[in-house]
Amino acid sequence: MPITLDSHRDVAVLRIDHGRGNTLDTDSCRELVRRVEDAEQARAVVLTGTGGIFCAGVDLKRIDDGGASYVSEFLPLLSDALLAVFGCPRPVVAALNGHAVAGGAVLAAACDHRVLGAGTIGVTELLVGLPFPLAALEILRCAYGTTRLPSLTYTGETWGGEEALARGLADEPAPPEEVLSRAIAVATRLGDLPAEPFAHTKAQLRQPFHERIAEYRHSDDPRVERMWRSAEALAAVKSYVDKVLR
Repeated sequence: MPITLDSHRDVAVLRIDHGRGNTLDTDSCRELVRRVEDAEQARAVVLTGTGGIFCAGVDLKRIDDGGASYVSEFLPLLSDALLAVFGCPRPVVAALNGHAVAGGAVLAAACDHRVLGAGTIGVTELLVGLPFPLAALEILRCAYGTTRLPSLTYTGETWGGEEALARGLADEPAPPEEVLSRAIAVATRLGDLPAEPFAHTKAQLRQPFHERIAEYRHSDDPRVERMWRSAEALAAVKSYVDKVLR
């Protein structure tokens, strides 16, 4: 399974374990939605990765192999997976065991709290010529605010350590060997709060972002899909895959 679920007392630990980069493809996106639904019976959730990577974002090899038809299948599933984490009524804590880039950075932003153990954080989609799905941008806006979005998205830079913390991309540091235990401790503390009031407060805080997604996704997603399916974008993906990933 690309996403595993373990229980630590009342905390559900979801671990991305999908290939070398813990990437997001049709399989891992579907599985993440299912696992988040399963974890809603827990008091809180921790999301982490495997090895030295939290999540390297979209599986560009699958896009290169599948082409335009795969893009059309994948993009709605990507938004659904991000929104499953973002909309989870339980506290969700990210244990950043390694790099969280591109869609992985958005996945971390969808959580309520981020513990940084190792690696870098950054949203790099535009470097490959791919625009952001609306759900991804609204999740980033909720986590980091509108004024920081241009510096996060336009440059494609990644930051680690103290710089990532100073930029607010993570909430606290932990030694790499302790990042999971610290995230579980934070999740336990948040999970001890009354469940229904917590869920309602979380929904109130995120309501404007959910509303924008609901209102504009039907018109924006087809434009994003058209650009991802374009010959130029697919050629850029192929070039990146051939140079970096093959």
